[in-house]
Amino acid sequence: MKRTGSKISSLRTEARNSAAARLDTSSPLQIARIINAEDAKVALAVRRALPRIARAIELIAAALERGGRLIYVGAGTSGRIAALDAAECPPTFNTDPRMVQFVMAGGTKALGAAVEANEDSRALGRRDMAAKKPGKNDVVVGIAASGRTPYTIAAVEYARRCGAKTVAVTCNRGSALGKAADIAIVVEVGPEVVAGSSRMKAGTAQKMVLNMLSTGAMARLGYVYGNLMVNVHLKNRKLVQRGIAILENAAAVDEGQARRTLRQAGNSVPVALVMLRAGVGPQEAGRCLRSAKGHVRKAIANALGHRTNGHRTK
Repeated sequence: MKRTGSKISSLRTEARNSAAARLDTSSPLQIARIINAEDAKVALAVRRALPRIARAIELIAAALERGGRLIYVGAGTSGRIAALDAAECPPTFNTDPRMVQFVMAGGTKALGAAVEANEDSRALGRRDMAAKKPGKNDVVVGIAASGRTPYTIAAVEYARRCGAKTVAVTCNRGSALGKAADIAIVVEVGPEVVAGSSRMKAGTAQKMVLNMLSTGAMARLGYVYGNLMVNVHLKNRKLVQRGIAILENAAAVDEGQARRTLRQAGNSVPVALVMLRAGVGPQEAGRCLRSAKGHVRKAIANALGHRTNGHRTK
């Protein structure tokens, strides 16, 4: 096995946190206060990484617009957080499940049970990434709190050799994973309350960063309108009510008109919104959305332009 980086004991994420030195003799309220005080440091650490996060958002949005994919890769906690973000994209943005994917050391069974040995294998990292056939239109994001996980590093290196753009999300500066990627997002959260338990601050930081990457890219692609979840897929009563509320808010109509338009739009919130905002029928709204590659604001502008031009030529 190829060794990556210095000894794990030298990493800040592995150091002992003096603020929690007497955790086992603390009261429940004291424990909660200690953890809460440490968690409060995470957002500030993420803030310091915002320029790199912004670069990654732009990279991902450009790739997805070209028909490429966002592929997360990680092991253990990092892999589970990546899988969660990937799984939430279709219900939130109504994206094809193939658009945002994940590669997990140990496979899907590792989502619910620890399969820790797999993370030491560079060969498995290369093999699992190779199965995704990464290419020049894809972005691969490797996630590892330590930045030294052999599985993840090998997967990112393989993807980069295949022409994919690569991003690293780590919590330690100067890591092998950061050096393997085109963009290194480093969120230095420092020692954990329970030393080495990177499911805590490091895990929270990774979740925050991945939220920004996927949500930011989808916003750039126009899969939200303002800050409204216009691409929500109406699969249950709660989501139908949400869709109606979105139309009421975004188009300034009452509930009755929102319901009627949603039915005419075949229960598609984006189609209904273009209809309401541009005053066009469902077929024209759908055509404008397809022409705009799902970008709702652009589709509304196109529909308004077509309608205005049509009136001028009459």
